[in-house]
Amino acid sequence: MKDQRRGRVLVTGGAGFVGSHLCELLLARGFQVICLDNLLTGREVNVRHLMDREGFTFVRHDITRPIDLNDDGPPISHVAHLASPASPVHYVRFSIETLNVGSVGTYNALEVARQAGASFLLASTSEVYGDPQVNPQPETYWGHVNSIGPRSMYDESKRFAEAMTMAFARVHSLDVRIARIFNTYGPRMPIDDGRVIPSFFTHALRGQPLPIFGDGGQTRSFCYVDDLVEGLFRLLFVERTALAKSSASLPVVNLGNPEEMTVAALATEILALTGSNGGRTFKPLPGDDPKVRCPDISRARAVLGWEPTVSRREGLQLTLPWFREAVEAADHSRSRQAR
Repeated sequence: MKDQRRGRVLVTGGAGFVGSHLCELLLARGFQVICLDNLLTGREVNVRHLMDREGFTFVRHDITRPIDLNDDGPPISHVAHLASPASPVHYVRFSIETLNVGSVGTYNALEVARQAGASFLLASTSEVYGDPQVNPQPETYWGHVNSIGPRSMYDESKRFAEAMTMAFARVHSLDVRIARIFNTYGPRMPIDDGRVIPSFFTHALRGQPLPIFGDGGQTRSFCYVDDLVEGLFRLLFVERTALAKSSASLPVVNLGNPEEMTVAALATEILALTGSNGGRTFKPLPGDDPKVRCPDISRARAVLGWEPTVSRREGLQLTLPWFREAVEAADHSRSRQAR
């Protein structure tokens, strides 16, 4: 792996949940960071503790507009493109914005990398596999996706982003790598973003029934955010030749925890962890909801020497204080507004 400790990295979507953790890790390892975010779903508070750090720059900007970073800093050596709504609540609410950031935004981020001669990392998603007919999902699987379904704005924006990234690699010989990120959780997740762990924690801490869609038999795998950003870091800086020599010469790597479990089992764990007696409530399964989701991380192990190290039990325990504080703050704010 290259020694790039004096590099300068542009992180789009850097004020988001995963983006803010990546900015933090890059700074801790000696990199200069430009955090670019329009705060549509990202939050400035996620990076407020970094604002006074040497080497950190926050730029409020919409990635779907051309990026001009003419400043006095050193040239950009790497671009990590994480900008996109990533939760069902957000990408349904901002469906057109999601498609724009996956298409126009990805083009603009790639142009920054091309003009700077920088390496480019696309944060893609396991959703490109759709409702898979292969389990676990390897990077060579093309997916089973409904292009006009209720979650197509996210699935297709990421599939288009992957295609655009590969077009730049083939036409401009750009050094690219694509991370397909599976379910990730940890501190700084919004409590109302609709993903299963925030939803379960929020309901449990309020003593409300945990909402389970369908019978809860659908499976997911959950990766703690510290593990995920370590994988992103390694993929961002891995030698281009190492990716080229890997299976099928694909610059695509799954990042996630291969420990698969049912949603119902997760509900049991969170009820026990929080001591909640709110129980569960069952709701209709949303359209195109994947029945299985589990990464094959053989390539990540072989190419990056990476695999998760934080167990789900430990990760949930580390995450609980964040949700407890966030729920208390939200409830206090709501109570004050009601007076």
